[in-house]
Amino acid sequence: MSSVGISSIYSGCSVAAGVTGNIFAFVLFVSPIPTFRRILRNKSTEQFSGLPYICSLLNCLITLWYGMPLVSPGIILVATVNSVGAVFQLIYVSIFISYAEKAIKLKISGLLIAVFLVFLAIVFTSMEVFDSNGRRLFVGYLSVASLISMFASPLFIIVSSSGTQAFRLLRLHISLHSYGCMYIFMQKLVIKTRSVEFMPFYLSLSNFLMSLSFLAYGMFKDDPFIYVPNGIGTLLGIAQVMLYSYYSTKSGEVSRQPLIDSFA
Repeated sequence: MSSVGISSIYSGCSVAAGVTGNIFAFVLFVSPIPTFRRILRNKSTEQFSGLPYICSLLNCLITLWYGMPLVSPGIILVATVNSVGAVFQLIYVSIFISYAEKAIKLKISGLLIAVFLVFLAIVFTSMEVFDSNGRRLFVGYLSVASLISMFASPLFIIVSSSGTQAFRLLRLHISLHSYGCMYIFMQKLVIKTRSVEFMPFYLSLSNFLMSLSFLAYGMFKDDPFIYVPNGIGTLLGIAQVMLYSYYSTKSGEVSRQPLIDSFA
């Protein structure tokens, strides 16, 4: 086979991996819709938190900028998935602000403004201070740091909680788009309660397949800023599927109702 043919197959596999990742990411982006249907129906945010969606919006904006041709030519599928994610997060935050109590409304509105100011500062700094290679490194490190912070943020709230307390805390902090932190949280909750009731399997599978797809996409593009965080996501996804298999077999039952539906 000629080098041109090999290159064509390689490019095709890369595009296929990226498109597949976009599809599975879309499943995760729409997963909070039942939560916001409840907010719209009750005209109240109740005990739900808007902070995870603010964090997710910032993450999407930074990673969107990283995927743009001005920063990283040739990985436009990173930009497409995060542009869609940013739109969803902005819609979720806007709905949250509309129905939140006055004090929370002001807080989340301030954070939303701060997110856009931080993003504009990143864009300005990357364009005015760095050359093309430095720009890619600067934004790439920021995108990875943002994602890792989302992985770690909720860990402290599960350490000493009972199953019931953990469930209440999960209700306060749920954000199924923030897959990294959310899935670490859910794994610890499953281990603590010895039940898969709070682990929606289709979301676990989508998270795993999305991370695996972008891991492959990053490998094809030889881009560590893509394959390193998605490698972490793939490992988390494998761990969660294994937990689901172990505890569903051990308890002799599958999840009675997906967590996201319990708040619909």
